[in-house]
Amino acid sequence: MSHTPSRPGPAPGPVGSSYATPAIRLTGITKRFGPVIANDAVDLEIAPGTIHGIIGENGAGKSTLVSILYGFYTADSGAIEIEGRPAPILTSADAIAHGIGMVHQHFMLVPTFTVLENIMLGAEGGAMLRGGAAATRAELLRLERDYALEIDPDAVIEELPVGLQQRVEILKALRRGARILILDEPTGVLTPAETDRFFDILRGLREQGVTIVLITHKLREIMEVTDTVSVMRRGRMIGHRTTSETTREELADMMVGRAVSLQVERIATQPGAVAMAVQGLTWHDEGGVARLSDISLDLRAGDILGLAGVSGNGQSELLDLLSGIAPVQEGRLVIGERIVDRSAAMDPAEMRRAGIAHIPEDRHRRALVLPFEARENAVLGYHDGPQTGSGRLLDPTAMQAHCETLMARFDVRPPAPRLPAIGFSGGNQQKLVLAREIETEPRIMLIGQPTRGVDIGGIAFIHAEIMARKAAGCAILLVSVELDEILALADRIAVMNAGRIIGEIPRGEADVTRLGLMMAGVEAAA
Repeated sequence: MSHTPSRPGPAPGPVGSSYATPAIRLTGITKRFGPVIANDAVDLEIAPGTIHGIIGENGAGKSTLVSILYGFYTADSGAIEIEGRPAPILTSADAIAHGIGMVHQHFMLVPTFTVLENIMLGAEGGAMLRGGAAATRAELLRLERDYALEIDPDAVIEELPVGLQQRVEILKALRRGARILILDEPTGVLTPAETDRFFDILRGLREQGVTIVLITHKLREIMEVTDTVSVMRRGRMIGHRTTSETTREELADMMVGRAVSLQVERIATQPGAVAMAVQGLTWHDEGGVARLSDISLDLRAGDILGLAGVSGNGQSELLDLLSGIAPVQEGRLVIGERIVDRSAAMDPAEMRRAGIAHIPEDRHRRALVLPFEARENAVLGYHDGPQTGSGRLLDPTAMQAHCETLMARFDVRPPAPRLPAIGFSGGNQQKLVLAREIETEPRIMLIGQPTRGVDIGGIAFIHAEIMARKAAGCAILLVSVELDEILALADRIAVMNAGRIIGEIPRGEADVTRLGLMMAGVEAAA
C-alpha cells in the first residue's frame, strides 16, 4: 500500500548562519531490503562547516542513510548533491572522490603498522614506497598544523590509546581530501576526558570549514557538540531542530513517537548478605599476559555494584570467570557455602543451577544462536527445565507457549517465536536474552553492557527490569562503559583499569569527572 510521508523540510543551519549551497543535500532517498523499507523518501540538507547529528531508534534507518552517502549501499531512488553538484555515489571510492570520509565505530586500522603506514594505505604512491612515505609525512605535518591533530607518525597503532587511534582515523580521512566527515558512534570506546578532547577536535575541524555528520545514540553528546540535529523514525525523516532550541526530552519523544522518561526510577533497598565474594582473582591469557590482577569485590542481595571502565580493561575476562566460562587460576569465588578455585571449578551449567544468571556483553557471540528460532533461544541453557516440557525430548508446543509468554511480558517485537534470532533488531534481541535470564528469578545477575545498541525506549524498559530484580533481592554486578547508566543504576561503583580495581566508591560520592579520572588510572578512590 503506497503512502506519502510527511516532509519536515531541510535541516536548519546554526543560529545566526546563512548559506547558499548546502554541503549535503539528499532528496527522496529510498532504500528497500526485500519487503523492508529502510529509508522512505528521506530529505536532508546539512549546512557547510557545521556539526549535524542524526539520531533515531534501532532500525530507524540512520545507518542505512549514511551508508548510502558513503557508497556502501546504493539508493533505490532519490538524489545526492554534494556542495551543490549532483553526486552519483555507487562506491566508497566515489564518496572519497567527492570529499567524503567516514570514521567507523570499529577502527579500520592495522594494529602492527605505524601511524604513517596506516595513513598511507590505499595511497602508497606506487611500488616504491619511499616517495609515498615522504609525501605522507609532509602532509601529516600540514594536517597537524592546520587542524591541531598532533601525533607521532612512527608510533605503532596497537601501542596507542584508543583516543589517539581515533585521531589516526580522522587524519586518514583528511589525508584523502575529506571536506565532509561521517562519524559513526565515535565515543563508544573513549573515557570522558578523551570524549572532551575529541569534541574539541570536532569544534576545531568545524572552524576550519569541515562539515561533520555525527551518528550517536547519546542525547547528551548531541546537546553538547552539534549545531543541528535530524531525527529519524521507522525509515522516515521526522524533523530537524537547531540544537540550542530543543531539549533532550523533545528529541527523545520525536525518536520514539511518545513521551519517554529519561530518568531511572530508583528503588531504595537495604543491602543484604553477601551472595558472591570475589577474593584475589588473577588471570592470565594463553600468552601469559595478566588480564586480571588481584580482583576482590562483594555482590550483596538487593544491591547493584556498577563496574565502570573503558572496554578492554578486564571486564570481559571477569564476567567469564564469574559465570564459569573461564576457569579460576588464582584466587577464589565464595558462593554461599561453595568455594570455587583452581581445584574446585564450576562450569556455566553449575553456575546457573546455583542461581546465577548471565547477560553477556556480546549477545551475538555469547547469548544467542542467530540462526535458531526465538523459541529455541528462549531456552538456551535451561533446556532441561520446565520451559521445554515434561518429557525427555524437547516439546515444541511448550517452547512456543513459553516464548510467547516471555515476548508478551518483555515486549519483544515482533512477537514471533518462530522467527530466527537474526531477524530481530539488536534491541529486541537484547530483550529476548534479558527475558530468558530474568524469568528464572536468579539470586545473582551478571550483566554486561545491558543497553549496548539499544534505543531509548528499550533502554528505559531494561533499566526498569534491572531495578525490579534489585527490589526482589537479587545481587547484581552491572558492567557498562556508559557512565550515565552506571550512575543511574548502581548503589556502589568500582572502576577497572588495566585489569585492576582502582577503587570503589558509593554512588553519592561519584560523578563523571571523578570516575573518568579513575578509568584513566589517574586517581584512585580515597
